[in-house]
Amino acid sequence: MAVLVELHNTGDPAVGREVQALVEHALSDRAGDWRVSIVGSCANDNWEMKIEGPNGLERSYTLAGSAGEHQPLVIGNVLLKLLPVKMPQR
Repeated sequence: MAVLVELHNTGDPAVGREVQALVEHALSDRAGDWRVSIVGSCANDNWEMKIEGPNGLERSYTLAGSAGEHQPLVIGNVLLKLLPVKMPQR
């Protein structure tokens, strides 16, 4: 299992490291390879988050800075909501 996190034009590197750690933690117990990219816009305060996972999974979400969605914990929570429900292991 591999998790690749890319952050571009998101500002503060310390916040970026926290986001990366939260994303890696959220995906650490999920099978398969994962790629999460977050790209900031120069035109507005929106960041585009794209998630790619196993079995062709693709999700995208616009993180609005004006709604507080640039906070690392909020990004982690949004990520979890976009993922498929984990089935209990037998």
